[in-house]
Amino acid sequence: MRLTSATKMFRNQYDNDVTTWSPQGRLHQVEYAMEAVKQGSATIGVKSKNHAVLLALKRASSELSAYQKKIMILDDHIGMSIAGLTADAKSVSRWMRTECLQSRFYDNSALRVETLMCDLGNKMQNCIQLYNRRPYGVGLIVAGCDDLGPHIYQVCPSANYYECKAMAIGARSQSARTYLEKHLDEFDCDLEPLVAHGLRALRDTLPNEVDLSNKNVSIAIVGRNMPFQIYEDSKVDTYLELISGEERGRGAAAEVAEGGSMGQEAAEEGNMETD
Repeated sequence: MRLTSATKMFRNQYDNDVTTWSPQGRLHQVEYAMEAVKQGSATIGVKSKNHAVLLALKRASSELSAYQKKIMILDDHIGMSIAGLTADAKSVSRWMRTECLQSRFYDNSALRVETLMCDLGNKMQNCIQLYNRRPYGVGLIVAGCDDLGPHIYQVCPSANYYECKAMAIGARSQSARTYLEKHLDEFDCDLEPLVAHGLRALRDTLPNEVDLSNKNVSIAIVGRNMPFQIYEDSKVDTYLELISGEERGRGAAAEVAEGGSMGQEAAEEGNMETD
């Protein structure tokens, strides 16, 4: 107990260096990077047997600025959406594009999504092992389709990566994950119902007074014999019509009432500088 109190009082002794462990066995720098992901605007990935879909909320830093792009193309068959520090995401995306290009050039074939995720995990782990680096302050949802079918991967700043049936990260993402868990058995469907499920989950991350529009939503789709393509602005309207007029889910307020973790995420959203 005495050690715990001292640790709380002198926490700065353990968070100046990413390679210094706290007495509880924690790396505070990694946890800070994961907090940056929680403060970024929400993004969602869902997949069926034939398609993988990314959906993301775009955020503008002020009324005078344009919306920050949240979805990035890596190759014809793979792309990613981000939550966290945009500059870190751009650095990671450049490296991932290079890996995809090298596979096309040297092997004359598209890089498997699993192989790219393994190499990315090793690259991100180097930042944690070296004292002169810091973890990437960005979380990724990677969607791709290769000879094994569609894939959705979540990549964390801790260098962990997981293949998922569906996933949501970013601010207020707990409401989206609750929706995805309830409707997980319905995702083996055609493309339009799959996108509609993703939009409903994304809508649950918004405050009640805000709704989805073609200004704040980006959608990306990849599938068998379907290259990775991003839909923005007026191209999103066709998919937004799939859920127009529907009653919204319980959203963040209900999650807080049930003792969920939404309260802290909603409070953090007011002072975000991440995307």
